[in-house]
Amino acid sequence: MKSLEQALQHKVGLGTAPLGNMFRDVPEEEAQKTIQTAWDQGIRYFDTAPFYGAGLAEKRLGEALSEYNRDDYFIGTKVGRYITDEKEGKEGIFQDGRQNKVITDYTEEATMKSIEQSLDRLKTDRLDMVFVHDVSPDFHGDEWITKFDEARKGAFRVLSRLREEGVIKSWGLGVNTTEPIELVMDLEEAQPDVCLSATQYTLLQHEHALERMLPKAVEKGVDIIVGGPFNSGVLLGGDHFDYAKADTDIVNKVKQLRVIAEYHNVSLKAAALQFSTAHPAVKAVIPGSTRPEHSAEDVEMMNKDIPQSFWTELVDKGFISQRAPLPIR
Repeated sequence: MKSLEQALQHKVGLGTAPLGNMFRDVPEEEAQKTIQTAWDQGIRYFDTAPFYGAGLAEKRLGEALSEYNRDDYFIGTKVGRYITDEKEGKEGIFQDGRQNKVITDYTEEATMKSIEQSLDRLKTDRLDMVFVHDVSPDFHGDEWITKFDEARKGAFRVLSRLREEGVIKSWGLGVNTTEPIELVMDLEEAQPDVCLSATQYTLLQHEHALERMLPKAVEKGVDIIVGGPFNSGVLLGGDHFDYAKADTDIVNKVKQLRVIAEYHNVSLKAAALQFSTAHPAVKAVIPGSTRPEHSAEDVEMMNKDIPQSFWTELVDKGFISQRAPLPIR
C-alpha cells in the first residue's frame, strides 16, 4: 500500500489488542478467523503492538497476512517495549497472553530491537507506521515526562531516521491520553506524521481531545487514528471502561445513551464509529475484536444512515460537545 488512505475503504481498520488475549484466552482458530473475516470485508489496515500478549497479537497477525501480497495491506506496530525469552507470571489485562517477559525501554538500542522483533513476528520486511507506545501518564505516572524525554532522545530520533531512509512510512505516538500527543506535536525536531489516540475521542469522552489535541493536529497536519472507540466495550454493553472495570456513573451514562439510540432506532456501535471519524483530523478508527462477525458489522455500521434528530438530541442533552463535528450525511 502506498498510503493509509489507499488502505481505508471505509475509514475502518482492525485493532488487534484483543487478539493478544486481552481479558480472555482466545483460541487460535478464532483469532485467525477474526483476521480473515476483516480481510474478506475489505479491511487492509491492521494495528498491533509487542505489548499485546507479549507478541502474541503480532504473531497471529503475521501468520494470517503472510499468504497475501505485502503491497496489498498497511500495517502499524509500536515500539517502547521488547520481548525476552525469560518467562514470568502475568497479571492484568494480558494475563492470558504469552508468558515472555516484556521490557519497557524507549532508548535507541531498545527501539531497534523492538522493530527487529516485530518484523520477525509479523513475517514482513517493512513497517508502514510505527507508534511510540504508552509514553504517557496512565502507564508511568509522575515519571512520564522522564520517559517522554528518553523517547525524545531515543525512539523519536530512530524513527525519524528510518522514515528518511524509507524503512518506515510514518511514525508518531500511540497513547491513551492526549497530553503526550500535544507535546510531541510541539517539538521542532520530532515532526510526527500520525498519532494513535485510544479512548480519548469517543461518544463517552471527547471534550479534552477537542480542547487542544485535535485542533493542533489539524494545524500541524498530523493525522489521528482513533483506537478504543467503544472505551473497552462498555459502550456496547461490556463491563470495562478504558481497560478497567466500569464505574456506576459510566454504566448509567451508557444506559441513557442506549435509551436515546433506541428511540431513534440507531445502533450505538454505528453512532460511536461515525462520531469518532467525523472530525477532520481523524483518518481512521480501529475497533478491536476477537469475534469474526464483528469486523463485518463494523464496516456495515460505518455506512448506516443515522438521523439528524439523534445527533441533535445528544448535543441538546449534553452528551456531545457543541464543538464536535457531527457525521451528517
